[in-house]
Amino acid sequence: MPTNSPIVEKLFDRDAAARAMGMELMESGVGHATVALTVADAHLNFNGTCHGGIVFSLADMAFGLASNSHGPVAAGINANIAYHAATQKGERLVARAREVTRSRRLASYSVDVEDEKNTTVASFNGTVFITSNSHDE
Repeated sequence: MPTNSPIVEKLFDRDAAARAMGMELMESGVGHATVALTVADAHLNFNGTCHGGIVFSLADMAFGLASNSHGPVAAGINANIAYHAATQKGERLVARAREVTRSRRLASYSVDVEDEKNTTVASFNGTVFITSNSHDE
């Protein structure tokens, strides 16, 4: 059974936006996190497919959790996404974030968003600034 970092669980539980969008924390550890959601009516754009902003938000949540899993507050300073495929209502999307590099003050992450057929629907890259604050403050 997948396990979760206590820090990541705490951060995810405090995130009202993730709850409002129906995101679920699947698995996490130091430097990585997996978040999922099932595309619902509220996630659809005017073309009837999942809105790109929802896909971005899912990837961004995985990125934020992975980057903050070390303990210090990590603030996003850059993020970009490439969309590869549209997704439909009822499809399950899974965002898997992994740490690429980490120094004392900067870290970069890669996130792949896949559908239930393991098709990559989006590729996300993000960079964080690592502060001297902790999440307990």
